Amino acid sequence: MEKPALAGTASASPESAALDASLRGAIERKDVPGVVALVTDRERMLYQGAFGVADVATGRPLTTDALFRIASMTKPVTSVALMQLVEQGRLGLDDPAEKYLPELAGLKVVESFDAATGACKLRPASRPATVRHFLTHTSGLAYPFTSAIWRDFKPCAGESYPFGGPLLFDPGERWHYSTSTDVVGRLVEVVSGELLEDYFRQHIFAPLRMDDTFYNVPEAKGSRLVAQQWRGGERMDGAIELQKPQLGLTIASPIGGGGLASTAEDYGRFMRMLLNGGALEGVRVLEAGTVALMGQNHIGAVAVPALKSVLPRSADFTFIADGRDKWGLGFLITVDQVPGKRSPGSLSWAGINNTYFWIDPISGIAGVIMMQYLPFADARALAVHDAFERGAYQLVSAGR
Repeated sequence: MEKPALAGTASASPESAALDASLRGAIERKDVPGVVALVTDRERMLYQGAFGVADVATGRPLTTDALFRIASMTKPVTSVALMQLVEQGRLGLDDPAEKYLPELAGLKVVESFDAATGACKLRPASRPATVRHFLTHTSGLAYPFTSAIWRDFKPCAGESYPFGGPLLFDPGERWHYSTSTDVVGRLVEVVSGELLEDYFRQHIFAPLRMDDTFYNVPEAKGSRLVAQQWRGGERMDGAIELQKPQLGLTIASPIGGGGLASTAEDYGRFMRMLLNGGALEGVRVLEAGTVALMGQNHIGAVAVPALKSVLPRSADFTFIADGRDKWGLGFLITVDQVPGKRSPGSLSWAGINNTYFWIDPISGIAGVIMMQYLPFADARALAVHDAFERGAYQLVSAGR
C-alpha cells in the first residue's frame, strides 16, 4: 500500500494539524482504507483533508476531489427538490401521495407473517400515506436490510409492490427507515415533469455550482471514483477488499433514495446552502422558512429507534440516540447535546458506504466525512467519524 495521501488542508492551525493527525492515524492503524473530510461554516470551508487510498487493490492515493458513491446522502437532495415544488404550491405535505402516484392507492399492511413458511396475512391500510409520511419515513415502508419481513417476503402471483413490499404498519404510526424517499423522487418527477437527474441539475446542482455530483458519472471523471469495497467474510467482519463486481459509471433508472456520486467539497456546498437558510453566494434555491420547516420535528411523539440490521451489509444503527432522536423533512434531528459534538437541533444522515454529514445551525458549522466500504455503521468507521466531529468543534472553537 502506498503512503497515505494528504491534500487540501485549509489552514495550518494546531487544531487542523490535530484533525490531520487523527484521520491519518486511522489510516495507519488500518481502521479504514481511506477518508476525505471537510468542515465548513456559513461563509467558507474551514478544513479539508484526504488520507489513505481510493482502492485497496492498487493503492491509488485518495485526493480531496475523489468521487464517492454517497448512497442515502442522496435523500436530503431529493427532499430539497420536493420542498421546492411544495413552495411553489404544486403539491401539499398533507396531500395523499396517491393523488400524484396512483400506484400507491390501496396499500396493504402486514397483519401477520410466518417466517418459517412465508405465509403472510395482509389488510388494507387504515389511512392513505401522505407526502409528509414519505418525507419522514413514517409511511410504513421498509428496506430488506431494516426488516426481516421485507428480507423474507415473497409476493404471491399477481401481486406487485411498486416500492418494494407491503407496509409494516399504518402510515404515521412509527418511524422505520425505508424506500420512502424513492417515492419522494417519483413525486418530484411526476409533479415537475422532469427526470430526477435533469431536475437536480437544473434546480439544485447548477445553481449551487455542484459540478461534481451526478447519478451518471461522466467518463472523463471516472478515474476519480473511489472503488467500492467491503469487509471480507460471510459476516463482513474481515479485512477490507474490493467488491465484486464493481458498479459501472451509469445508473439506468435513478431513484430518490440513493445513487448519487459526489465529492466532499460539492456536498459541503449543499450543506452551506442549508446553513445559510437556502441560499449560497447570492443564489437562492429554497426560502429560509422552508429550510427552517425542514429542520423541525415532523413525527410528533413518534421516536426514531436505533434499528437492528438484518443483513450483513449494515451493522446496527448505533449512531442514533435510541428513542430520543426525531425526524424532519429529509433529515435526522439530534435531540441530545453530547459534550464536544453537534448541538441539539442539528440535522444529519449518512450513506450505506460509510459517508456521513451533519449540519449544526446553532454553531453555524457543518461537516462531512466520506469513506467507501461496507458494512454500514461499521464500528471503526463510526469511531473515525466521532473523532473527526470532536476535532471539528475544537477547530471551530479555537478560531472564535
